[in-house]
Amino acid sequence: MSNSRDWIIPDWPAHPRVRALSTTRLGGVSVGPYGLAGGLPGGLNLGRHVGDAPEAVEQNRRILREALPSEPVWMEQVHGTGVADLDQVAGPLTPVVADAAVASCRDRVCVVMTADCLPILLSDARGVTVGAAHAGWRGLCSGVIERTIDAMMERLRASGQEADPTWLAWLGPAIGPSCFEVGEEVRRAFLDAARPDEWRATEAAFVRGAVEGKFFADLYALARLRLARLGCTDVYGGGLCTMTDASRFYSYRRASTTGRMATLIWRAE
Repeated sequence: MSNSRDWIIPDWPAHPRVRALSTTRLGGVSVGPYGLAGGLPGGLNLGRHVGDAPEAVEQNRRILREALPSEPVWMEQVHGTGVADLDQVAGPLTPVVADAAVASCRDRVCVVMTADCLPILLSDARGVTVGAAHAGWRGLCSGVIERTIDAMMERLRASGQEADPTWLAWLGPAIGPSCFEVGEEVRRAFLDAARPDEWRATEAAFVRGAVEGKFFADLYALARLRLARLGCTDVYGGGLCTMTDASRFYSYRRASTTGRMATLIWRAE
């Protein structure tokens, strides 16, 4: 599942040219809240925007870069549904505001950063195009998965591939259903957006909590519903909770001052 730096390698039947990994909090140089559990040095925080020492973040990114074919195109994520087409981006230093990225060119690395939100990796079965989406509840409810697959379809059409591909998805580490407490407004937003045949399963993804008006939401189940809506039923991963596994993952819900992990995908030859 992981190597000495604790990369998580997705266990999914993607085409051999599709490469992917997800980092944890282990294997870097950050300290304090960005370090290992208990504040020990060695954290692999990859977020520049969270208050960590800039030189530590840059060293952590260099450590990650050793495992990649090129510099990832880092994005400014805003909990929206914007999708960056990396085949059209000039280079890794180009400012990109988006919550998902797609690519079909070789060695263009799509990356999303998370610390409780759900990272989703996507590929068509032939490995022609790949994508990564940052799915917090807002983006998930608003359609970030749908927008990502739409953009991947455009890449497929541009390359002359089939119009009705088989999609594969992998769900990375996120806050688990026993920890993600939300209000009635979140539950209502998903129910209002659900199709009639999804309504019962959507309702089941919210378990009433002990406090009136509070529910525990299952991001994994909600993402699977949206993927199924698009014909994607080959879904893998899920089940790794960022909040309960403090030794391995950063979690914003557990500590608002914390680092960020990365989930990445690219095409190789």
